Amino acid sequence: MLKIVNVAGARPNFVKIAPVVTELRKHPSVIATRLVHTGQHYDDSMSESFFRDLEIPEPDVHLNVGSGTHAQQTAEIMKRFEPVVTDERPDYVLVVGDVNSTVACALTAAKLGVGVIHVEAGLRSFDRTMPEEINRVLTDHMSDLLFVTEESGRVNLLKEGIEAEKIHLVGNVMIDSLRRQLAVLGEPDTLPRFGLQPQGYGLVTLHRPSNVDEPEVFKGILSALSKIAARLPLLFPIHPRTEARIAEWGFEKFFANSGLVRTAPLGYRDFLELMRKARIVLTDSGGIQEETTVLSVPCLTLRHNTERPSTIEVGTNHLVGTDPVKIGEEADRILDGKCKQGGLPPLWDGKAAGRIVKILLSHGKGI
Repeated sequence: MLKIVNVAGARPNFVKIAPVVTELRKHPSVIATRLVHTGQHYDDSMSESFFRDLEIPEPDVHLNVGSGTHAQQTAEIMKRFEPVVTDERPDYVLVVGDVNSTVACALTAAKLGVGVIHVEAGLRSFDRTMPEEINRVLTDHMSDLLFVTEESGRVNLLKEGIEAEKIHLVGNVMIDSLRRQLAVLGEPDTLPRFGLQPQGYGLVTLHRPSNVDEPEVFKGILSALSKIAARLPLLFPIHPRTEARIAEWGFEKFFANSGLVRTAPLGYRDFLELMRKARIVLTDSGGIQEETTVLSVPCLTLRHNTERPSTIEVGTNHLVGTDPVKIGEEADRILDGKCKQGGLPPLWDGKAAGRIVKILLSHGKGI
């Protein structure tokens, strides 16, 4: 019997862990699986609604860590996760993505001599000012099995000296979740609730510290967004940290008498419905770069780098940085119909979790 403890802690994790847990639980005679929620994201809009929408089973263990600085949160997760590992004595701890929960639980497992599985390994922005980049690198170098979403991930890991036999190109589990939800979405009332028509609006997300914690950078981005919104309404679900900065710096003025409309954070299904029918998406999120590629929706990434190059090389993503003039020019170009059609990276077919479980079964103990 192969015993695996699966870890999720933040909004992006939930989308990635859902198909993995579903596939693992199809093999109860050979795989025992447990689900741990660290509580890194903990309110309804950032956690519970995602569990409902993605039909993730109730966590077996909830660590209830909550907020804190990077050091505080990482340390608290490790402190609370260690007894879980010593009690469960799993063969592997499986972590996804690049948040603090990912690196904290991987390090805890590695220190206890437990195997580590990293799903979404090998992504690199090559920007060490991003906390997520530190988390990715450390987690990968502690992992025994590394599942990558695109060829760049495999190349990066090999360059860093990780053994080829540990690395497996399996596709993208986020796309498994997306395709599953598209199949069951039906006809939601999301657009009517916001008074929107298909292709009649754009969608915005911003949360990265480099964008929202730097007042001049954030001001420039909001200025660009408000100008774009004069041409096309933009719906902006606000991340809590972004909302706090808007209030702190008096940036509410960018939303006054403007087509730039704030709303609370949205559940996965509502956001997916808005994303797939948008004319354009502007974001600094890694996952949204991937999802818009699969949905064939033009995406402007408001960053100077991306750890997901296939979304640019193959998909619909455009890396535009944070200069307000450049953002406006690129948005106008897309709204004028001058945008690439894009295609799908290899293995982004909704079957990544199945490939992962097949490989895990081949590494099983006593199977």
